[in-house]
Amino acid sequence: MNAAPAKNRNRARFNLRGRLALVLGAMGLCSVSLVGRAAYVQLINHDFYQRQGDARFLREIPIPTSRGMITDRNGEPVAVSSPVESVWGNPQELLKTPDRLPELAQALGVPLDHLNNRLSQKADKEFLYLKRRINPDEAQKILAHKIPGVFSQREFRRFYPQGPAMAHVLGFTNIDDRGQEGLELAFDEWLSGTPGAQKVIRDNRGRIVENVDLIRSAQPGKDLTLSIDRRIQYLAHRELRNALLAHQASSGSIVIMDVATGEVLAMANLPTYNPNAIDRVKPDARRNRALTDMIEPGSTMKPLTVSTALKAGVVAPSTLINTNPGYLALNSRYTIRDVPRNNGVLTVTGVITKSSNIGSIKIAEKLPNAYFYESIHSFGYGQKPGSGFPGESAGMLAPPDRWNGLQKATMSYGYGLAVTPLQIARAYSALGNGGKLVTPTFVKGQRGEAPQVLDPAIAHEVVGMMETVVTQGGAKRAGVLGYRVAGKTGTARIASGGGYAKGRYASFFAGLVPASNPRFAAVVVINDSQEGGYYGGLVAAPVFHDVMDGTLRLMDVPPDDIESWLAAQAKNTHKPGAAAPAAAPTPIADDVIDTTDPSAFDAPQAALPATGATR
Repeated sequence: MNAAPAKNRNRARFNLRGRLALVLGAMGLCSVSLVGRAAYVQLINHDFYQRQGDARFLREIPIPTSRGMITDRNGEPVAVSSPVESVWGNPQELLKTPDRLPELAQALGVPLDHLNNRLSQKADKEFLYLKRRINPDEAQKILAHKIPGVFSQREFRRFYPQGPAMAHVLGFTNIDDRGQEGLELAFDEWLSGTPGAQKVIRDNRGRIVENVDLIRSAQPGKDLTLSIDRRIQYLAHRELRNALLAHQASSGSIVIMDVATGEVLAMANLPTYNPNAIDRVKPDARRNRALTDMIEPGSTMKPLTVSTALKAGVVAPSTLINTNPGYLALNSRYTIRDVPRNNGVLTVTGVITKSSNIGSIKIAEKLPNAYFYESIHSFGYGQKPGSGFPGESAGMLAPPDRWNGLQKATMSYGYGLAVTPLQIARAYSALGNGGKLVTPTFVKGQRGEAPQVLDPAIAHEVVGMMETVVTQGGAKRAGVLGYRVAGKTGTARIASGGGYAKGRYASFFAGLVPASNPRFAAVVVINDSQEGGYYGGLVAAPVFHDVMDGTLRLMDVPPDDIESWLAAQAKNTHKPGAAAPAAAPTPIADDVIDTTDPSAFDAPQAALPATGATR
């Protein structure tokens, strides 16, 4: 009776011990498994879990870098990058505190609904720019609100000290500091730096708590030295603006080139814009008219026509050309006239002096069509100048097989083809440098191809003919006291809608100084003069005088016509009540032009009439 209960008690104790051993064994196995798992995670598969943790707190952030500085030929800065701050936010974190959003919107100066919409659109993102490229003090005022999820980072913003005076040459950059137009676009790769990168640890609020590793150092952009002289550029801009206001003209351009090197010393256009406030600028004001707008060159074409005839040997400077009776019927529909009168019998030189349309036609008639075309094309017409400037135009020069019966005749005096002011400056540079067609450049010291397109002796003869336009012809207002000037006026009707707009003219003057050994070619174009006439000798020639008078002295070019200066002084001293003789035309100091005057960069563009479209 007692054996059975005892046996049962022993079995229960055995089962209890077994279950306890089983539990202890299972716990031991679990412990071993946990230790093994920990060892696996910590020692064997460490990299995977480290990456997972880093993905939540380790970030790779860019290190901003500055864009290369642009300077003028004398090392003066004309485009620089200044450090600014950009405020950004983490939309995920900002949306967790909606009660702070009205405060943030007020600090940013934006409507609350606008901020809410932007955050909602980026709700799954961790980064959103809230306000970019602002003054660091303004950024600190926003950060001072200590709104969770709002941070700032360093960036750079472009600044242009010359303002509107050099806007069309330099262009501008966008909000990401990449070039959009002008030389900023042409040399964007050169000027753009390479941002760096570093690894940092951020806390759960996005704040950097540790710099872990420098991945890549930031490389600043390379500097660029231009051929432009900021003093001459300002002078050209100022005098062009004064002329447009005086003549109530719609637009204008001026180009100044070094005839030996092709370096562009100045290029100004009006209307212009302020590249420091590009958001308020109309696209029409941004184009560089001097190398994008095509115009019929008018009588500035005549020296090229004469050059071609001299090269062909069909005329000499003294060859007589009968322009009687002052008009010429090309066909039953068109009659060409000389203005203002019948010039009778002229030498070839006289054709240029008097700017005879009839004489130009009769000279061109002596030339085969193909020869005439190839010669004009060799001066750069009908082909891009090759300056590298974005958007430069090739103009229009139709080949002979597309000419109508009047084409060669009208081309001889500047109609029936289209060029840009830069192309005219390039062609005149070839006349001034002994017949070499230099490649225009905006970079100091850069040289391109310069093929010989005209015999040096012929080029010298044509420059001498062009001097008579200033001394005896219709461009006396282009003369510069103390210097010999060679040039040619031009007046052309402005094309519009398949014909010519009534009462609209382009006024030209293209010239070389000093004529004895030309250093500079300059072209002035003024469109739609409404006051004081519209002929090139009245409108454009005085601008040439004013700009080149300063340029010659700023560039230390010795006078080559002291006799005329002495004669002028002697004449003045014999007049009753005449002022004391002016000082001799010696080089002037660099500070003759005050480029620090802020008013010079804020021209009241509203005072200029609306821009007239040119062909």
